[in-house]
Parts: sequence; C-alpha cells; structure tokens
Amino acid sequence: MSPQMKRANAVKSAGQWDDASAVDRVTLDAQERHRRRIVLTGERGTTFLLDLPQATALRDGDGLVLEDGAIVRVTGRVEPLVEIAAANAHELARLAWHIGNRHVDVEIVGDRLRMRRDHVIEDMLRGLGARLSPIEAPFDPEHGAYEQHRGHTHGHDHPGHDHD
Repeated sequence: MSPQMKRANAVKSAGQWDDASAVDRVTLDAQERHRRRIVLTGERGTTFLLDLPQATALRDGDGLVLEDGAIVRVTGRVEPLVEIAAANAHELARLAWHIGNRHVDVEIVGDRLRMRRDHVIEDMLRGLGARLSPIEAPFDPEHGAYEQHRGHTHGHDHPGHDHD
C-alpha cells in the first residue's frame, strides 16, 4: 500500500448514513461484496484499501468509511438470476429446503426466492412445481448461521459438537 492511499476500516449499514453524501461508489457482485481486505477503486477514481477486522458481507447501500470520514457507497452489481415462486408458503418452504440442501446461495424477496442462474437446479425446481422467471438484478443472498456478518460472529465453540 502506498503511503498516500486511503484506508476504509469501518462500514455504515444501508439506511444509517446519508447516501447523497457519498464521495464515490464501488459496484460489486455478491461474491465480491464478501470481503475483509482488498484495494478498490471507485467509479470516480477514489482508490482505497478496504481493511476490516474480519470478512464482512457488504450489502447494497452500505457505506465504506474512509479515514478522513468520507464515505464510499457499495452498490450491488446486476447479475443474471432466477426468481422462484410457488403456489403457497408451504410449497415455497419446500423449494427453499431443496435449494438449501444443495448449498446454493439464495435471497428471500417477499414471497419469492432468488438464486444465480443454474439450469440443473432450475430443472429440479420446475419438476417440484416452481414457477421460474429469469431476471437481472443485484443479488444479496442470505448468509449462513455460522458466517461472520456485520462485524460479529455466530460461532459456537462448545465441546462435543463439530462439523466433520
């Protein structure tokens, strides 16, 4: 890192800061938004080191706080997704179980699910009665119970329980 490069070591959650005050914006897909340390360059040329204490799942609308107090907005990149609908809540829960059982990232949007395009999983879901609609939108998947998120962990280090 060059001595004059700015550093961002804090995140303000979407809705907790004035979005209009952003000095720049970085557009990242869902995978790129799960970060701890990386050099980023905003659309207006602001280059900075994202340097967080632990890997954090950044969300669309979050603000990366630079050392001087300026904020760079995080924007979710549009990705090819499929939106999944079902006849009722029970059927949607069943579809969600099948998606989760295959460890596929999923986003819950109202009474629908979204996932990245995957023709194999899409065929399975159709066979289970899902209604699928291809869309292009930012993807903000749910994060697992054991992932670090928002600066805290949901770990469980009690004895007699492992994940082998």
